[in-house]
Amino acid sequence: MQQSKDALLAQGLPAEDPALAPTSLLRFPDGGEYRIEIPSTEGPKALTAVLDEARMRDVPVHRVSQGSGIMLLTNSELREMLAIGRQARVEVNLFLGPRAGWDTGAQSVSPTGKAFALAARGANQLVQSLEDVRRGVDAGLRSILVSDIGTLDVISNMRAKGQLPANLIIKTSVMMAPANPASARLLEQHGADTINIPSDLTIPQIASIRAAITKPIDFYVEAPDTIGGFIRHYEVAELIRVAAPIYLKFGLRNSPDVYPSGTHLDGTVLLLCRERVRRAQLACEMIARYASSAVMSPLGAADLGVPV
Repeated sequence: MQQSKDALLAQGLPAEDPALAPTSLLRFPDGGEYRIEIPSTEGPKALTAVLDEARMRDVPVHRVSQGSGIMLLTNSELREMLAIGRQARVEVNLFLGPRAGWDTGAQSVSPTGKAFALAARGANQLVQSLEDVRRGVDAGLRSILVSDIGTLDVISNMRAKGQLPANLIIKTSVMMAPANPASARLLEQHGADTINIPSDLTIPQIASIRAAITKPIDFYVEAPDTIGGFIRHYEVAELIRVAAPIYLKFGLRNSPDVYPSGTHLDGTVLLLCRERVRRAQLACEMIARYASSAVMSPLGAADLGVPV
């Protein structure tokens, strides 16, 4: 295997998953090692519920993310959600719109084709995704969630050329599943600012990815059933040590898939949001017990994609 290992090393990639995962020396610009993200925050009511529960439980929230897409927010809902995030100095991260899983094609719903469910199909959906970005940016959005590598590349190029704001955060979806150092580095090279890696990776596998990229890693400490349902609270200290800078995300096992969301699911969505904050509280207590020296980024950090 040595020739293959040498080929990876020559390209600046690790050639094995380190048995003793090294401590990451990388940090957020403010010196923090970790931040807290609450995913599946599907609109202004959900964001209000997250922030209310966070206050009650004294849980820090740096970022919320949404999965249904900008296209499923009305103009008033979009403006309200961004206004709430701006006032709270919380990054509001919204998903781009059309995706294969909601389109007319059959491959994305077939047993072997589900990996393509979040791809943009054809040039028209690529254009529509860009329209979602423009609409969000015009309303003040400064953080988007991308699940298609071509869309990532186009948006990154537009940002570099000044066609989109320079401070626009591009976050990649866990469904892109960069499960090895080369895949993660490819997303970084195409302009990703934070990279969501699969939630079933071992600590050594995560360490090998960290060795290949400098951007923050996003990681589901608790993953929804749709991506495995893993509950890894006791590993939080190691995740911070090995993967810093890291966004700790809290999905929810044993809960329904609410994408695409809407008012018909309000009751369920709000309860799920509050429970995700409770799960984050459990992890914060773990950090206090087992990683008390770990440095959390301040709330409202300067490089967050807070709405403008």
